[in-house]
Amino acid sequence: MEENPKHVPWWEQSPHQSPPLVAVVNNQLYAADQSTNVVKKYDKVNNTWNVIKPLPVRADSYNGWGLAFKACGDKLLVIGGHRGTQGEVIVLHSWHPEDRNNGGPEWDVISVRERAGAFVYNCAVMGC
Repeated sequence: MEENPKHVPWWEQSPHQSPPLVAVVNNQLYAADQSTNVVKKYDKVNNTWNVIKPLPVRADSYNGWGLAFKACGDKLLVIGGHRGTQGEVIVLHSWHPEDRNNGGPEWDVISVRERAGAFVYNCAVMGC
């Protein structure tokens, strides 16, 4: 029996996707949805995922690979690459979800590493 893709959870739709990119901030579960390039928040009461805001980097080009999504205190961190006219860079972004989840302020750029490629191969946040 073939499954209907509309009824398959988003994290099971592609065997080539990265493991789920999830983080917990202030007892709230967030996920980076690689297929749509958005951050989602889990609604415990309704058992649903709601789109909160776009990711600051593209996650769909490598099915979520090459991207880091972590919690750090009361902020979400996204580490990902950009390709531009000046070359490839790795950028560290942060966002404070309590500043309003419906769009909220833009992602803050914390750090930029030039000539570092555009793919995060491994990420471990050791402290905040």
